[in-house]
Amino acid sequence: MEDDLWSSDDDSSSSASTAALSSYDVPKLEAHLYYAGLEPKGRGPKLIYRTSDDVFEAPSGPEAYKRLMRIVAVPDTFEFATDVTWDTVRDQVVMLLNRKNIKVTLVDFVRFTWLNTPVDRELEDEEEDDEDVDAKEEEEVNYDDIPRIQTVEYGDRHYTNPTIWIAVLPDTLTGSVAHDSSLDIRAYLDSLHIQNVDIAYRESTYKPSTAHGPALLAPAEDGGSLKDVIDNVSVALSLPIAGRKTTMQGTLGPYFRVGDKLYAITVRHSLFMLNGDNDEYRYHESAPKKEVMVMGPPAFNNYLASIQARIGTLVDAADSLRKKITTFRGRVEDGVNVVESQRKLDEYENELVKTRVKIDDLKSFFVDIKKNWSKAKDRVIGFVRWAPPLGVGVAPHRYTRDVCVIELYKDKFRSMIGNLCFSTPLSLPGPEMSEAKLKSLIYKDVDVPPEFKYPENGLLTLGGILNADQINHPTNMSLEGEHVRRVLKRGFTTNTTVGTLTKFSSFVRQYFPTGNMESLEIAILPHEQDLGTFSKRGDSGSLIVSTLGEFVALLTGGSNTGTDASHITYGTPFEWVWDLVKAEFPGAELYFNNLPEFLADVV
Repeated sequence: MEDDLWSSDDDSSSSASTAALSSYDVPKLEAHLYYAGLEPKGRGPKLIYRTSDDVFEAPSGPEAYKRLMRIVAVPDTFEFATDVTWDTVRDQVVMLLNRKNIKVTLVDFVRFTWLNTPVDRELEDEEEDDEDVDAKEEEEVNYDDIPRIQTVEYGDRHYTNPTIWIAVLPDTLTGSVAHDSSLDIRAYLDSLHIQNVDIAYRESTYKPSTAHGPALLAPAEDGGSLKDVIDNVSVALSLPIAGRKTTMQGTLGPYFRVGDKLYAITVRHSLFMLNGDNDEYRYHESAPKKEVMVMGPPAFNNYLASIQARIGTLVDAADSLRKKITTFRGRVEDGVNVVESQRKLDEYENELVKTRVKIDDLKSFFVDIKKNWSKAKDRVIGFVRWAPPLGVGVAPHRYTRDVCVIELYKDKFRSMIGNLCFSTPLSLPGPEMSEAKLKSLIYKDVDVPPEFKYPENGLLTLGGILNADQINHPTNMSLEGEHVRRVLKRGFTTNTTVGTLTKFSSFVRQYFPTGNMESLEIAILPHEQDLGTFSKRGDSGSLIVSTLGEFVALLTGGSNTGTDASHITYGTPFEWVWDLVKAEFPGAELYFNNLPEFLADVV
């Protein structure tokens, strides 16, 4: 528990060994609170050692304010040295860590930021020119002529140097060994004349983000009664899926077609046991099908509960509206502020009518879902057609190969939607995020609004695949003059999230009894203005897209310290994933040029 941090101020953080503590072991409070804010509820990974010179100020007690840190991308303009790339530096760092037998799990290249709260003080009186004030009061002011006011933070925002952020297995590294290791890395950086780069060690591991009946429904329109609950049973991307005979929960990725057959892509580890065989799987007509369904039993139960909770919220809202209507009707009858009271009365009566309609619609929807979807067989949407062996460090790019192709039953998808030369849209933003918040996260701190335009129907149409060069060279510019690329995803667990794609790929190592597995991953950081995480367990298989709807990556996992939330989300470039799929499925197409014709045999 966090209160235990104050049980002994002299205690050290390191439990890697019982050896005597050294001056390089981080004090317990700093170890557990330095990265506070990188995980939900103000938590963060455990710090082992760092070379940065910022001073950590420990809170005075468990209830005191904690400085909350956020992780941000290193500017794409950062240069290591002439003809030296991050790939070269990262691989050398891994080699140096291996020489010291450090149980490294991740090597990332990031920055951190936090807000330094100013000391309270009294303000001095400021003199105003009375003539200027009078002149301004006489001027006619038009709202549209007033420049947009930028929000102001209370305090000074601090950004760290770019940091080589190394993760190790828990309880395997002391501050002393980490210090010696950092000297080796620092000597290597000095040999390349690379300055202003910090080195830090924390405890963290890579974790995969696991977790013929009625047809799936069309997405609800914005403002519709079912908008907040329909996505789990609609044809928009990111359906929550599970194997018929496995407990893992994942997310369905993008659809594609071959001739008149419909398929979808997800990750293998959401449907195959990680401790099972890792042979290539191809479905044969004579063998039983590995069926895939929408929502496993726990997820379906929670889905029903969420609909009832939504109905309950609306019922409470209706009760509140009825009380307000009674109050303002009485004011109108008594002649109290009649014009304003009548306006309020009309407003609340109209809102009550809309609320009642939503309650009735949701009740009918709940009954229909419980009646027609409760049986697992009625939630089956297809079966696994192909899944190559799970592989890491696969040549030539050293990416993770975690791919699974599902053949879908077309009759379940007869409400499928799409536009000419575009694939099925992605439903945005979902009930968990308002349209206003989604827009603010995408436009935040960008001097010129990007090309992203919020779709009127809440469905982001997808098209195009970002290649490696485009990933490495984003086009949007922040107010600080840094190039950024915002990305979106919609997953089973965290729904719609906005993150920042960095061009500095991460090294990942997983430890198994049979040996280690290493790979390179695209890194997506949480949005620095959103306290939530970009992904959690259960989001694996989600398609990560640009704000323009371009395919970016397939979400495979993230780094964490035993919680469901990921400090950094990892994915495999979709360009490479699609090459694998096309090699197995010649003639595969991501786009549906004529949906009515494609669905004619099931409509």
